[in-house]
Amino acid sequence: MTLDSHWFTEVCEEGGSALSLKIKRKLHEEQSEYQRIEIFETEKFGNLMVIDGFVMLSSRDNFLYHEMMSHPALFTHPEPKRVVIIGGGDCGTLQQVLRHDGVTSALQVEIDERVTRLAEQYFPELCENNSDPRAQFLFGDGIRWMKEADAGSMDVIIVDSTDPIGPAKGLFTEDFYRDCHRALGEAGVLVQQSESPMYHMDILGEMHAAMRAAGFDTTRTLHYPQPVYPSGWWSATMACKGVRPEDFRAEAAAARGFSTRYYNADIHRAALAQPEFCREAFGD
Repeated sequence: MTLDSHWFTEVCEEGGSALSLKIKRKLHEEQSEYQRIEIFETEKFGNLMVIDGFVMLSSRDNFLYHEMMSHPALFTHPEPKRVVIIGGGDCGTLQQVLRHDGVTSALQVEIDERVTRLAEQYFPELCENNSDPRAQFLFGDGIRWMKEADAGSMDVIIVDSTDPIGPAKGLFTEDFYRDCHRALGEAGVLVQQSESPMYHMDILGEMHAAMRAAGFDTTRTLHYPQPVYPSGWWSATMACKGVRPEDFRAEAAAARGFSTRYYNADIHRAALAQPEFCREAFGD
């Protein structure tokens, strides 16, 4: 990460590229117990949250990520009621989950409470549903929590984590996926942010292999744009138990009783299509 008086720049060494956003001013900076958190006001992308030098979200384009991290998984499950979000401290994914009337409980397990408190201050539009009685918050270690979760107690698990470094590294392992598989019911869906197919095929390949080794029947990577992340091309990978990604509830998605800015049934269907190099790598 570099910063001068006018621009924030995140360098992606593995991709040989960088993203720069023009900034007006820095709004906040602190070192939490776990990480360094910065908030900027940008010229064109609204507020920007940066953790340890890496862009987490902007006001302008976060809807792409949050909608694709939630709605495809929820419409893939036949009747999603019990949802757990590991990470997701900015509450944008939680907001999308709570738009599904059938959800009866949505627990967010975030290791760093400061991320949520700063989101409430600088991204209040993402936290409007935090008072929903179905929403629950637990600030602690999601890996440990999942290991101790009751078998069959969840329908959908959403792993809305940072990159696989630091505290998030353990969220990308076979042991963690095995705990998720056990915690899901007979029909269950796990979805996790899975980096850029342009730059991070090694991570994606390891995820698919580890999810299948953990017992999941099917894995599928969903593709979508994300301008503020490296390469602008991002992904979420689903691992399914007792259901198939291609059998998602398309009619329900088309008739959903809430508005979205990016997601719809056609986008869902298109996101399941795999580029040839992904077909070859994952066998999808």
